[in-house]
Amino acid sequence: MLKTPQWYDQQYNARAGIPDAAEHLQRWASRSAAARAQLRSVLDVPYTEAGHHNPGERLDIFLPSAPSAGSPAAPVLIHIHGGYWRALDKQDQSFIAQPFCEAGALVLVPNYNLCPQVTLAQIVMQMVQAVAWAWAHAAEYGGDPHRIVVTGHSAGGHLAAMMMACEWPQVAPGLPADVVKVAVPVSGLFELEPLRHAPFLSSDLGLTAAEAERLSPALLPLKRPRAGSVQAFVGEQESPEFHRQGRALREAWGLRVVSACEAVPGCHHLSVMDALVDPSTRLHQAVRRALGV
Repeated sequence: MLKTPQWYDQQYNARAGIPDAAEHLQRWASRSAAARAQLRSVLDVPYTEAGHHNPGERLDIFLPSAPSAGSPAAPVLIHIHGGYWRALDKQDQSFIAQPFCEAGALVLVPNYNLCPQVTLAQIVMQMVQAVAWAWAHAAEYGGDPHRIVVTGHSAGGHLAAMMMACEWPQVAPGLPADVVKVAVPVSGLFELEPLRHAPFLSSDLGLTAAEAERLSPALLPLKRPRAGSVQAFVGEQESPEFHRQGRALREAWGLRVVSACEAVPGCHHLSVMDALVDPSTRLHQAVRRALGV
């Protein structure tokens, strides 16, 4: 098949192929506002010194509604929003916190600055700083820094995978190699070269071929054993390229690290987020098992 610019747009511009995309985003906003009103939370906490004046470097903390079984401290779920690194905000996905807080987890939802105002490499480093902040400060909010799980949707799935590939001891003294025990990317993007050829996106990202390679989790095979794992999910109704992305990560990192690579039945690129918060789905249950709640 000839891969034209139109082909790349068709494969990767997921929102354009969902007729009721705007309604999904509105439901996210409404459910997120309700979650912020109902859950015990600490909002807009800076995770860097710059975060005191930069909203892109703040996170929201949602406290567990119930004690964590078998442990005095709660497991920590960090959820990273999507939007192709150029759109959306942490407040758009506060709703993710509700079922996991009710199950006994401490949930953190970080922001990051958006392209093209910043580069994708800068966004990756912002998430590194957010996770490092969680390791240092989770206990202050009742969380266990030794039980950190990271989820992310779409671009957030890419960032979640990059957190598994991070060389944490090089980030700050005292950080263990396995800061992130499990990553659960949902509809993640792990090989970025195709995005350089999609007109709807390429100008905002401004990636060079070298940057796309350096920032592609599937091109960063893990170099040492890890105690944790990656469990990759994608909506059954998503494009062939979104399905291929998960397989590419598994082929690169191996079955031992990428322990699951599954399609979520009946879901497209946006409705798969409904599955993440639905206790009856394998996706939700995978996150609960990773958290131990």
